[in-house]
Amino acid sequence: MSGPLSGIRIIEVGHMLAGPYCGLLLADMGAEVIKIEPSEGDIARTVSPHFIGPHNAYFASLNRNKKSVVIDLASGAGRTQLEKLVGRSHALITNLRPSAIKKLGLTYSNLRRWNERIVCVALTGYGLEGPYADSPAYDYVIQALTGVMALTGDPSAPPTKAGYSAVDNSAGLVAAMGLLAKIVEGKGGQVDVAMYDVMLSQLNYLAGAALNTGEAVERLANSSHPYVVPAQIFPTAQGWLTLFITHDKFWRKFCREAGRPQWIDDPQFVTMASRRQNREAVLAAIGEVLMTAPAAEWVRRLAPLGVVAAEVGTLKEALESDLTRSRVLVVTLGDGSQALRAVASPLKFDGYTPRYGLPPLLDEHRDEVLGKEHG
Repeated sequence: MSGPLSGIRIIEVGHMLAGPYCGLLLADMGAEVIKIEPSEGDIARTVSPHFIGPHNAYFASLNRNKKSVVIDLASGAGRTQLEKLVGRSHALITNLRPSAIKKLGLTYSNLRRWNERIVCVALTGYGLEGPYADSPAYDYVIQALTGVMALTGDPSAPPTKAGYSAVDNSAGLVAAMGLLAKIVEGKGGQVDVAMYDVMLSQLNYLAGAALNTGEAVERLANSSHPYVVPAQIFPTAQGWLTLFITHDKFWRKFCREAGRPQWIDDPQFVTMASRRQNREAVLAAIGEVLMTAPAAEWVRRLAPLGVVAAEVGTLKEALESDLTRSRVLVVTLGDGSQALRAVASPLKFDGYTPRYGLPPLLDEHRDEVLGKEHG
């Protein structure tokens, strides 16, 4: 069935993660995404050591449902091919460096000559313009510069990056939102998405505290929340438990189930504010109790009460979980003959299930894309 973006054509000039993830989200919603690659292909085609048949696992995770065509955008012939594609497309996504974006003419100011309504999304490290525009920008670097690393990990350990590409993925999401906003508006234009801006904006309430009160936001042990207590991970008799209690009514339920009803009326424990003020004493008391049973046992006892508790698991466990199966989040690409699997789109629509096609082989759709464009 046609997806919500059926009939929308998007050109992707991207590599690795942020730009391709933006294109992936749109392709899963039914957009026709034409991936323009250099002769050697997107570097993502070789970045992983894992291949399933001809498909690199890294590339496959970001490029299903797309069409690939090799175009030399630095050549006259390549520019002509791009111009004709632009004339019949709704948007262009690129996550090249600003200098390359401008040199190749992948901006609205250049492409509007062939399509006034084209939406051009530049997904860069620090923006298309400015003194930092062409500084090197990778997920790791942005996490370092925005304070994400300094906020992550144990206080006694070195600063730590998030365990996945938080910056690239977040920027891809924001870029998709900006692209769709302009298409809904019905006007062409330039969308400038900087990875640095995206991550700083995602530090919202922490940044708000620093800006308005001068609070020095610091790392807390065991992934503790700065304001909510208890909200962190705890070691148990077996495994780690994530416990997150905000409302006082759930605190009272936890106290009873933990066999500590006396905490309900204890001035140090009674409200969220008092628990925050007495953080060390509260956490020490809770930690002692939680060590009396395995994490799985605590989840079994607390979850039915509405107390937010979860055992810290692995990615493998998550992919194989009943929850993942119930949400149909692991899908097979293509007809299944390649045995290539991926995580499904996080967006679900009434009456529409995405077609999860294989990632394209390099230049696989040259005749279809350029043949059509050249009449």
